Amino acid sequence: MAEQNVDGPVGAGTGTAVGAAAAAPTASRPVSVTIGRRPEPVHDVAVYAFPGMATFELGVVVEVFGLARPELAGLLAAPWYGLKVCAERPGTPLDAVGGFTLTAPYGLDELAAADTVVVPGVPDVFGGVGAPPGRDAGGVSPALVEALRTAHGRGARIVSICGGAFALAAAGLLDGREATTHWRYAELLQQRHPAVRVNPDVLYVDNGDVLTSAGSAAGIDLCLHLVRRDHGAKVANTVARRFVVAPHRDGGQAQFIEAAVRPVEEDDDGIARSMQWALDHLSSPLTISRLARAARMSDRSYLRHFTARTGTSPMRWVVTQRIAASLALLESPEGTVEEIAAAVGFENAATFRHHFGRVMRTSPTAYRRSFGRGVA
Repeated sequence: MAEQNVDGPVGAGTGTAVGAAAAAPTASRPVSVTIGRRPEPVHDVAVYAFPGMATFELGVVVEVFGLARPELAGLLAAPWYGLKVCAERPGTPLDAVGGFTLTAPYGLDELAAADTVVVPGVPDVFGGVGAPPGRDAGGVSPALVEALRTAHGRGARIVSICGGAFALAAAGLLDGREATTHWRYAELLQQRHPAVRVNPDVLYVDNGDVLTSAGSAAGIDLCLHLVRRDHGAKVANTVARRFVVAPHRDGGQAQFIEAAVRPVEEDDDGIARSMQWALDHLSSPLTISRLARAARMSDRSYLRHFTARTGTSPMRWVVTQRIAASLALLESPEGTVEEIAAAVGFENAATFRHHFGRVMRTSPTAYRRSFGRGVA
């Protein structure tokens, strides 16, 4: 087959570093290209940059998809990713948290044309009242909404990290789907977008074409999950090793939420009085009848008033308080799981493990391994 020489680089572009302008042209040199053959295209990943952003999440995307990967030589069955950092005004310096600026060389047209689109945040999650004209609550612009809809419509994979879920929700891409975001924002996301099924406990949710992750470091989990989907576990594990992180983390973000047992405010309210009594007697057998007696109510009346007051049943609340009380014990090196289960009122370790897994999305042993002080 005939060959010809051409000047300049050939094939798909490489990743673009944050803050760097488009690469300056280098001296021309001949490159051999076989006529009639085309290199297999890379998978283009576009990440959205905006003024005022905290750059950790952006950096995660750049690190995973934009870094040269010599360690993957011989492991890849398909080409690696090409990365494009995109903004609404390409080439314009963007102020970032920390007092520095970054420049994104690509615009939203390139974002809409990418194979995978990542939104690592929005300008102001809590903004909504007094949002600038033409912008959705959270600072999501119509231009970004349109780009996301265009990308999704042509089959792109749409991904959010942390508050980026608000942009996907504004574009209607999460309607009728399960999604997650940082636990601090979960209730707000649900209020603003009631058609979304918000799950505040998990690290990420994979809906196939639309994926969302919890806050900050959960973006690492989701990006490694994408690599695992595209290239297999061995490649994802290799990337994780260079990242110096676990290839897969157990549990969900519930385990990172402060859940200490807090005393109930003293007042003359029977429900509050019974809740405080329960907190003082967590290690004892607790029943609705015992709680009702502490509130000086009948069982039936107590159940009705407790549910109206808290939105949950008395026994489910008790289980949650027992799990919360167990956390400090698990973080200490003293005591076995069986002993801790008994100390907080579970009848056996199996019941403790079952309820702990439901509430915390991980096991007591895994929680202790992650958060225990002086625990091997």
